[in-house]
Amino acid sequence: MTPEELQAARDRTVPDVVAGGLRVLFCGINPSLMTGATGHHFAYPGNRFWPVLHRSGFTPRQLKPAEQAELLRYGLGITNVVARATARADELSAEEFREGGKILAAKVEDLRPQWLAVVGVTAYRTAFGRRTAQIGPQEHTIGGARVWALPNPSGLNAHWNAQTMAEEYGRLLARVGPDAAFTTEEP
Repeated sequence: MTPEELQAARDRTVPDVVAGGLRVLFCGINPSLMTGATGHHFAYPGNRFWPVLHRSGFTPRQLKPAEQAELLRYGLGITNVVARATARADELSAEEFREGGKILAAKVEDLRPQWLAVVGVTAYRTAFGRRTAQIGPQEHTIGGARVWALPNPSGLNAHWNAQTMAEEYGRLLARVGPDAAFTTEEP
């Protein structure tokens, strides 16, 4: 991608990868410019979402961003708290996060996933007014779904490496149940 192509993706939205009754709906903060340009979630090369998803056991192999639709085969989906693409999450206002939280809650109520996994505890805190939330399972539900705050897989998140992230995602997988893990040959 050229810098011009990336800048042209600013404020674009990317369609969700969703279906009714998912086991886990992963919720990113907002699309990166690379995601906006390609139309594929977590597309920035330094983002660790796809490797972590595989290492934790959610997928049988590491999917590429362009293969995002395959997540539906495993009962997984992707959405975002804020729909518009930016270069960095700090370009978003607290009001955008709160409004995004309302939209997300309605989406979750409609789709009825078992779990909503927000990948970014700070975004979760802001969007849902949970200032003291920590990584891990949350005590409340959103739209009827149980909630788990996960570490942000962005390469900018230096507090977590791929292995420790995979362990936390694996904790979620253990709670979701054995049917959510990919345990046989690829269908």
